[in-house]
Amino acid sequence: MTHLADHATRLQSASLTEFASARRADCLTVAGWSFSLARHRLDPQAEAALQAYGAAAGLGQAIKALFAGECVNPSESRAAMHWALRAEGDLDSEAEAVRASLTGPDGADTFARKVIAGEITATSGQPFRSVLHIGIGGSDFGPRLLADAFHAARKPSIELRFCANLDPNDFRDAAEGLDPAATLVIGVSKSFGTEETLYNLGHAREWLQSALGQDWSRHVTLVTANRERATDWLGGKAGHLLHMPETIGGRFSIWSAGSVACSIAFGMETIEAFRAGAAEMDRHVCSAPLNENIAMRLALLDYWNSSCLEAPMRVQLAYARRLRLLPAYLQQLEMESNGKSVQPDGVQVKHATAPALWGGEGTLGQHSFHQWLHQGTQAVPTEFILALDTDGDAAGQSALAAHALAQAEVLANGRSLAEVNTEEPGLDPAIAAQKVHAGGRPSTFICTKDFNAARLGALIALFEHRTYLAAILWGVNAFDQWGVERGKTMAGRIKSCLMDGTAASDPVTQDLISRLER
Repeated sequence: MTHLADHATRLQSASLTEFASARRADCLTVAGWSFSLARHRLDPQAEAALQAYGAAAGLGQAIKALFAGECVNPSESRAAMHWALRAEGDLDSEAEAVRASLTGPDGADTFARKVIAGEITATSGQPFRSVLHIGIGGSDFGPRLLADAFHAARKPSIELRFCANLDPNDFRDAAEGLDPAATLVIGVSKSFGTEETLYNLGHAREWLQSALGQDWSRHVTLVTANRERATDWLGGKAGHLLHMPETIGGRFSIWSAGSVACSIAFGMETIEAFRAGAAEMDRHVCSAPLNENIAMRLALLDYWNSSCLEAPMRVQLAYARRLRLLPAYLQQLEMESNGKSVQPDGVQVKHATAPALWGGEGTLGQHSFHQWLHQGTQAVPTEFILALDTDGDAAGQSALAAHALAQAEVLANGRSLAEVNTEEPGLDPAIAAQKVHAGGRPSTFICTKDFNAARLGALIALFEHRTYLAAILWGVNAFDQWGVERGKTMAGRIKSCLMDGTAASDPVTQDLISRLER
């Protein structure tokens, strides 16, 4: 790390434009995506040192451990087996058992096909016409991203809705206009103890009971690792239960039975292509050497920008309407995984870890926060994801690409006062000064010219591997979330104070409770 810090100090004020020009060929093409890494504050010496650091940190061994099913989640003494859900070919018994939660006779794929074929129906004997998905966190972000990205592939006979928030309005709005007699409710909670999901499932149960009476449970499918709790919730009635393996973390569960609502709404062809794209990326990450391995290179850039150059955030710009939910999805994946400051052995880390991740949809962001990106006082690393459709309007696709490329170029190269005065002679000096762009703002450019389900699968798998490998570099466990657990515990205590009048232990909290009661 000391050697890298020396490089960071040396390069901190150097010209990004010169680096980028020299590194313009630093572009990798993997699984239909191109990745330009040229516009970062790295020269050949720093790049070599960074890659040497990654090799010494054991990035290659970490990938082998993940795909060998070794314990990579020491907090819970578990492997992380999400990759097995999209794996192709022969697997060992543990990985095959995970894959069977989808492909087995009682798996989610089998269930989805039966619903699509009309073998599993509403109590009326008619096919379901709507699916209401209830979950939160990874049990919501992933399926919601898929549904938004491939809305056009949805079967016209199926209406797909989502409910996640504890706010009672969320269930009301999600169920509005749906016929409970024609709706399949899918609840996703690995522990079957998630408060928000159980709250909304309770509303769903009442909604179904009011319309269907004792037959309500035929309209419920529960995805969980805790079959006993789910069975108790059904009250002994016959519902549909799908398995979520314990080794599948919520924010890595987009491949799992938790996305069965999308399988029903789109049909299996889209979901299978999505998984196939991920499997292609897995093969690359498992086999490519570090300097050609896009997951390792991106993880190293995250380490370089956050820990060495001390950039506190990264901005994700999705230049595709179908990827408008991707920044929010990646926000959970990366920040919940790596937003930590203590190593698994209990020792405090000695450097900054995961940056804050935020962003939005291009070109919409150009009319809001891009002003801050270009002329604000912080030079924030930015990641452009341009996903073009081969069947899209050519003029519109060209305009979208032009805007993404232009934003990246201006962030990097800026606009000098001399350029302003040459291009706009006669400007008031005060106005001219305000038109200067500092430039020097690093970015990664990721693009594909034929976006489809396989491309999205490859991209999500890449970001999963990147997140895990960045955790290795930072020395934290990507697969636990103690910060989230503490908030849940405190919410339970404060809820009791609100409901039974018990005094809160914190005086500010107690004052706020008093104000809510007035």
